[in-house]
Amino acid sequence: MPKLQSEIAQQRPFTSIAEEALLNLMRTADCVNRTAHRLTRGWGITSTQYNVLRILRGAHPQGLTCSAIGERMITADPDITRLLGRLKTLKLVRQQRDKRDRRVLWNNISPAGLELLAEMDPTIRRMPEEILGHLEQSELAEFVRLLEIARARCHQPGEPVSCEGKAKDGEAPCEAAVSS
Repeated sequence: MPKLQSEIAQQRPFTSIAEEALLNLMRTADCVNRTAHRLTRGWGITSTQYNVLRILRGAHPQGLTCSAIGERMITADPDITRLLGRLKTLKLVRQQRDKRDRRVLWNNISPAGLELLAEMDPTIRRMPEEILGHLEQSELAEFVRLLEIARARCHQPGEPVSCEGKAKDGEAPCEAAVSS
């Protein structure tokens, strides 16, 4: 019996090797996400919030719009506006309206956000080695190659992952939804 089949207590065999591979990928992604959540939780933020702070640190000092952040995120978040609002409440992000187009909201990492990341960096930098350090360099290179090939069919350019999609009835679109 394959290991995953045993882990999830599945009695019947997988319908295909593709199904087994996909479920293994999903199970592994969940394992990695849980590890990341446990690491960031000690600093009072989620791994998704950490990802946004890293993105904003990379764009510092210019900052980014909500949709630009959404395009760069490792894991898509359908409500980036609310996520940024929580980071603003924690004083880790600053927001300001564009001077030429008031509908556009620019997000910048605050000095407190930069300090938090500097404190987190040594611990977070160890995570890849702790999770994947048992693999040889050649295995890691092959793993990356296979993941990139697998991901090639997942992109759906017609369906945005960022907040640029249509707003629900009665709600403002993303860029206008967060007050400065």
